Amino acid sequence: MTQTNNPLHGIKLENLLNDLVDHYGWEELGQRIDIRCFNHDPSIKSSLKFLRKTPWAREKVEYLYLKMNKLPLPKLKPQQELPAAKTPSSSKNQRSSSVNANIWGKSE
Repeated sequence: MTQTNNPLHGIKLENLLNDLVDHYGWEELGQRIDIRCFNHDPSIKSSLKFLRKTPWAREKVEYLYLKMNKLPLPKLKPQQELPAAKTPSSSKNQRSSSVNANIWGKSE
């Protein structure tokens, strides 16, 4: 199997993560990708362990690495919508309207 079109071919996950930490630092990395191993007592070892077991988190890290290095980006998978987003209830809309009115100072 050839990897000619994979810009990550030959790059170890540890090297990729070290480059991200060197570039962004743990705090900004945790803001960009909100996962516990970046935000609470971060370390390369704990992050590698988590990323190797969690494909969705690893995809986010690899995507950020590609973006940081201005490499070709893969097509993102469409995110699944939450059931509440598909059919919002009218009472929920009324609550959010009143909350937004309080924030923006607009009366209904």
